Amino acid sequence: MQLEINGESRTVEADGDTPLLWVLRDDLGMTGTKFGCGIAQCGGCSVLIDGVVTRSCVTPVDSVAGKAVTTIEAIEKDPVGQRVVEAWVRHQVPQCGYCQSGQVMAATSLLKQNQTPSDEDIVASMINLCRCGTYNAIKRAVRDLAGHRENEPAGGHEA
Repeated sequence: MQLEINGESRTVEADGDTPLLWVLRDDLGMTGTKFGCGIAQCGGCSVLIDGVVTRSCVTPVDSVAGKAVTTIEAIEKDPVGQRVVEAWVRHQVPQCGYCQSGQVMAATSLLKQNQTPSDEDIVASMINLCRCGTYNAIKRAVRDLAGHRENEPAGGHEA
C-alpha cells in the first residue's frame, strides 16, 4: 500500500485494518506519535490527515491511502506547525512531554482551520489529556498564537 507521510511516498505492507499508529511506529520507525489509551480518548496518537487532527490509534491504515499524513517528525516543515513549536518552547509548555506531540498536532490543526480562535474555540479544540496538567500553559501558547494579548481576560474554562 502507498501512503503519503510527511510529504514522502512510502510503501507499507500491512493489513488494511491495522491502526495507522502501529504502521507509523512499528513499520516506519516514527516513534514521535505516542500510544496512550488505544481508544481515541487521550490524543497522544494525534496526527494530521489532510490538515485535520486525527487519532491514529483507531484509524485504519487503508483509510489514509491517497491522503496527506503529517506526524510530529515533520510538523516544523509546516509554517503553522513551526509557529506552534516555537510557542510551546516560549511558554515552556511541556513537563514530561509524553502528550505534547499530540497537543502540538491539535493546536496546529486548530490554527490551520482558524487563525484567530476565541477562548471557547481553544477550549473546544484542545481536548487531549495531559497527566502533568499543562492545560494553562497550552492555552497561553495557543492564545499567543491567536494574537490575544496576555492581559486580556481568558474567559471561559481553562483549557
